[in-house]
Amino acid sequence: MKAMILAAGLGTRLRPLTDDLPKPLLPLGGRPLIEYTLLLLRKYGLTDVIINLHYQSGKIMQTLGDGSRWGMKIRYSEEPRILGTGGGIKKVETFLSDGAFLVINSDILVEIKLDELIELHHRKKAAATLVLREDPEVDAWGAVGLDSHNRIRQFLSKPDWTGEKLSKRMFAGIHVMDPRVLAYIPGQGFSNIIDVYIEMIQKGEGLIGQTVQDYWMDIGTPERYRHAQEDLKRKRMTLP
Repeated sequence: MKAMILAAGLGTRLRPLTDDLPKPLLPLGGRPLIEYTLLLLRKYGLTDVIINLHYQSGKIMQTLGDGSRWGMKIRYSEEPRILGTGGGIKKVETFLSDGAFLVINSDILVEIKLDELIELHHRKKAAATLVLREDPEVDAWGAVGLDSHNRIRQFLSKPDWTGEKLSKRMFAGIHVMDPRVLAYIPGQGFSNIIDVYIEMIQKGEGLIGQTVQDYWMDIGTPERYRHAQEDLKRKRMTLP
């Protein structure tokens, strides 16, 4: 299975840390943040990877190279204009369209059993399978509505739903997609994958949620960056 790492963001909430360094290269435990994502992918045999880039893209390419030091093959997709989580995926459609693929955000530190996620995706024959988390601030993150069969029915209260009461979850920035998702993404310009998923729900496509309790930290603010550093020191996150 191929994988895509979304790394085109500006990291504005982390300034001034990101004034001279793109967020994926922020140091954590002696290595850049994005290296933990590469190690996670490699652990589960996902070694054919593409990374989309925009802000200070040259520094990321120079740091990671072709991926051979990790036994991986890394390609890059540069975006002169940011295309969003949907548009960035659509831009590399040719690379991703030959089978199910995994997409993961570059600004998270996570320890998760990707093999179980991938197995669930294939077993359910889902259009997409998303990693979800319970969180006391779920509404601030943007709630995902999940039914009792783990089928996703809503994002941000869309589309309208009149069935059973839904459980609220937050999307953890990791998902496995069937290539048919690509047909729903607009062909040009900026698009958000959540808008794509809302349309797919309206069209009856099966989106499955896997709720996990594994270690997860979004490195989106200086405070959470400090928390991640502390968690690594205390070995709350143990990915080698």
